[in-house]
Amino acid sequence: MSRARILHCHSTFNLGGKEARAVRLMNAFGDAAEHVILSSIPDALGAREAIDPAIRVSFPGDAAAPPLHGKPSMGRYRDLADYMRGFDLVLTYNWGSMDAVGARRVFAPFLHLPPLVHHEDGFNQDEAARQKPARVWFRRLMLPTAAHVVVPSQRLEAIAHDVWKQPRGRIERIPNGIRLPTDAEIADPLPIEGVEPNGGLVIGTVAGLRPVKNLPRLVRIFAKAAPADARLVILGEGPERDVIMAVASMLGVADRVILPGFVRDPALHMAGFDIFALSSDSEQFPISLVEAMGCALPALSTDVGDIAAMTSAANSPFIVAKENEDGLAAALARLCADGELRRSIGTANRAGALRDYAEEVMISCYHNLYWNLIRAR
Repeated sequence: MSRARILHCHSTFNLGGKEARAVRLMNAFGDAAEHVILSSIPDALGAREAIDPAIRVSFPGDAAAPPLHGKPSMGRYRDLADYMRGFDLVLTYNWGSMDAVGARRVFAPFLHLPPLVHHEDGFNQDEAARQKPARVWFRRLMLPTAAHVVVPSQRLEAIAHDVWKQPRGRIERIPNGIRLPTDAEIADPLPIEGVEPNGGLVIGTVAGLRPVKNLPRLVRIFAKAAPADARLVILGEGPERDVIMAVASMLGVADRVILPGFVRDPALHMAGFDIFALSSDSEQFPISLVEAMGCALPALSTDVGDIAAMTSAANSPFIVAKENEDGLAAALARLCADGELRRSIGTANRAGALRDYAEEVMISCYHNLYWNLIRAR
């Protein structure tokens, strides 16, 4: 078979969970495919740095490709549908790509269009508590011509069926998997900019600096419960950087909150954490948690998405309702005070990650799904 041409339509291509997975898959597919990436936020392309230089990939932008953003219209949809015709497979990701899904829905009866697989990984701050009815109805209307709807979590699988009314046979649940760090990599983590070795405890997270991650909550919990020599490290980039640091300054911990920005392979740095923390208002199946488990870390987290089911039984007391900041702070204080507890939970988490979330299994599932559609076409 000749090299497959795959069009990726992203809500944003800054490095977060779905982007990290997409990059891993692109790197794993190697020379079997070439990729074109569109983002509904045109300048949000931070994840491109993680793509292997050998991969054939282009970012045409709005000047050379139809935009994913803008008011839905038949003209825009026709432009998107015409653009799709040059590909063997179209992959769409989250709400910000739904215009591409809509374009295929409208024009598939008239044009010979490639198969489309839609991926849903969760919701932003505006839908953290409840989905917007208009978006629910739009998904119900536009998703029927997608070959598959792929989700990573049990909760999203139920939403796709019960709320978006997609048939079970079209829904594919593929848990996120990663290349788990080796024992040697855990023992010798990559340094983190701004973090001196052999200091106090390092409480860390990996997240896009976006409102839905509620990183100010994590700063408040850290300020309330962490020892005076502990550091809070947040690996990632995004628009909330100034908000996070403003909260840290107000609480008097700005000198201990470190934002190094984007790192290419977070898991190799995360092994330098003592505690992984996740403060999101909404998650489904966070890759950063799998990375933390692979690094043998205990996890302090809000009880959202599949997180309670992902972590070991030993970690369960440290998964707390997101509204309960006092409970989260108490859980963090307990982890900070007990090194043996941290080690035992981390060991159990790593065993679970090795058993359930190996990257090879995930890559095989996606490869089979995508290439079966390409061959069938």
